Amino acid sequence: MTFAKASRATILAALMSTVALGAQARELRMGVITPPSHVWTKVANRIAEKLPEATEGGLTLAVFPAGQLGSEQEMFQQMSAGLLDAGLMTAAITSLRAPSMQGWFTPYLFADVGEAVQASSLPAAQAMLDELQAASLHGMGYTFAGMRQILMKDAAAQSVADLSGQKIRIVPFPAMKVWWGAIDAVPTPVNLTEVYQALQTGLLDGIDIDLDALVGLKFDEVAKGLTVTNHMAFPSVMMVSNPTWMSLSPEEQAAFTAVVDEALAWGADQQVEAEKANLAALEGKLEIVHLADGAAVFAAANDAVGQSFAQYPLIAQFQAEVAAEQGK
Repeated sequence: MTFAKASRATILAALMSTVALGAQARELRMGVITPPSHVWTKVANRIAEKLPEATEGGLTLAVFPAGQLGSEQEMFQQMSAGLLDAGLMTAAITSLRAPSMQGWFTPYLFADVGEAVQASSLPAAQAMLDELQAASLHGMGYTFAGMRQILMKDAAAQSVADLSGQKIRIVPFPAMKVWWGAIDAVPTPVNLTEVYQALQTGLLDGIDIDLDALVGLKFDEVAKGLTVTNHMAFPSVMMVSNPTWMSLSPEEQAAFTAVVDEALAWGADQQVEAEKANLAALEGKLEIVHLADGAAVFAAANDAVGQSFAQYPLIAQFQAEVAAEQGK
């Protein structure tokens, strides 16, 4: 065989191998509620970027951000039925399937994102992921958005009295409903994609929000006052539909897990730094009030949430593990 013929044969063999690899690749679909600029969407894209190499071309991942596949409730239904492969979902809505996950929203349990990140490896946090099996979901781990703050359409809130009777957008899950109800506000569920217009038109007086979403969705254009309260952490949960997970080979499961673990940790590190950058980006655009002792200001609401957790032993275990971790 001449060199030219050998080269053509080599190229043809390589092309055939590439075609065969492409034919064998399986594309998974993943839904995210956050916009492209949000750290959670970036985490999802990082998983999509690294998964093909980790699985030697066996798996690819298509990411659908900004609620393209529906609300979180709709995406949960799709995953449980095996119609959607994966999601990076708020722990808030996830807690409707795994109730003990509400423990993450213990008011003032964490001073900042860094403390919440450290708690994600605690045994109780891992046990919360196991509760998802009842919903036919395989929980893989956590990453984080910023701490929760209070954004008002008009003046920044400086006391509980400023929030009484105000229509505040919340994520509709029990712990947050209890907290805002105890403040005597009007907790108002509105899809994240509709919040901008709701603030603009006065349907909402304010929102319970993290700074990532505030900055990324430009809510500062339709609101004037931000109260920095850091009243709750706000994790998301990476999960895979059980039918999808069970269809993967042990090697694919191991590779997928390694990619997800790296991306979630990367996202958590990004978020710790993003907290400072997001707040700096809002300086001069909004009235910003820093609440010095939110735990005392919102004591009654905090106690109401604690009482609502009484039926969940795993939450008490989580709180105790966090206290031990923090040396309290």
